[in-house]
Amino acid sequence: MFRLAAIAGMICVANTLAAQDFTTLKGHGGPVMGIAVEPETGQVATSSFDNSVGLWTERDPEWLEGHDAAVVSIAFIDEATAVSGGDDFDIIIWSLETGQSKRLEGHQGKVAALAISPDQKLIASASWDGSVGLWPLDGSEPRFLTGHGSGVSDVLFTADGTRIFTSSADGTIRTWRLDESDGAPRIVVNQGFGVNQLILAPDESWLAYGAVDGVTRVVDPESGDTLRDFSLDRRPILSMAYHPETHALAAGDGHGYIMLIDTSDWRITRDFRAMRNGPVWALDFSNDGTLIYAGGIEDVAFAWPVAFLDEFDPAGGTVRSFLKDPEEMSNGERQFMRKCSICHALTPPPSRKAGPTLYEVFGRQAGTVAGYPYSDILDGSDIVWSDDTIDALFDIGPDHYIPGSKMPMQRITGEQDRKDLIAFLKQAANGNVPEQEREN
Repeated sequence: MFRLAAIAGMICVANTLAAQDFTTLKGHGGPVMGIAVEPETGQVATSSFDNSVGLWTERDPEWLEGHDAAVVSIAFIDEATAVSGGDDFDIIIWSLETGQSKRLEGHQGKVAALAISPDQKLIASASWDGSVGLWPLDGSEPRFLTGHGSGVSDVLFTADGTRIFTSSADGTIRTWRLDESDGAPRIVVNQGFGVNQLILAPDESWLAYGAVDGVTRVVDPESGDTLRDFSLDRRPILSMAYHPETHALAAGDGHGYIMLIDTSDWRITRDFRAMRNGPVWALDFSNDGTLIYAGGIEDVAFAWPVAFLDEFDPAGGTVRSFLKDPEEMSNGERQFMRKCSICHALTPPPSRKAGPTLYEVFGRQAGTVAGYPYSDILDGSDIVWSDDTIDALFDIGPDHYIPGSKMPMQRITGEQDRKDLIAFLKQAANGNVPEQEREN
């Protein structure tokens, strides 16, 4: 149960963690896709591939469950309210006092980013359907802005709330006047490669962006003229964060590095490898700026003290099973690691992964693992998992074999590959679990 008293107790979270050298937030069942820190209380929220949002009191999580697919974006509206967006195309507003939620529907693609207006009356959502959603918190009808030629990757408000900036896979950054219902957006930057992330200075004197081609650039928000360029030979830029009081701008990339820039004199102050394996998908600063939080391919969010980043080795454990050298695995294990392991465990329930555990799956009726929120199509299904049904599932794909289920499109077209997967599952799903899967 979510309580105001618990929220009040979280005010000391940032200071408690800041006293430590390094911290890990463990509990998710999949990669950490988003991180947000509430600016007043220091409350940390994480969103994950496991379909959930985690709220952290020091290292102890409480889980917000409601999305039907990976949760990509997370933001705080105020101290007692959060909002998340996911691969299920939906937005959920969460009351942290009661745990109650409200679902907002209307996008036709994943919700990649969220922003809250300065007056806390409007949510803006960036979606891969190519639109920007504007959702009034008074419950009135949303409005959708279109104009980008591809998926929208990020959105942010100006300080007075009259405009938004958006970035897109179409390579452009655009600005929109919200008081012009039919006004076309103005292109500020057209850099050719997809733009993933935006940061706007509080005084709107500069706009920073990170792109697919590795560009980390600072431009004039009105003219689009380049003011600074911090591009390095690493791509893509996947995450950015800014702490106004310390003037610290952070950029995370696909190679696992975080670059820190002091915007008061525009110099790189740190450039360190944060992740042992995989990219940096999520970044945010603690509310006092002493810590930087990051998430990536691990089921863990990490936090480092900004002043001592150079003293730490890359975070994360052994190589994730699905990233291992194929020569180290049998073909059946390789098929499982590539197609199944990100969503399914082989160990007994409970599991925090996005899908139900496959432990003792053979002979089990589909939709019957206790506690897992199945889609309606699988809840009460007459399918029994066997050699033949698992083969058919991957032969034609879940979206054809079980139309309407949550399972993503995953086909294994080779007959021998399917046989090898089934043979591996028969062994591993009955207790003989590979060491790397137990670790993950």
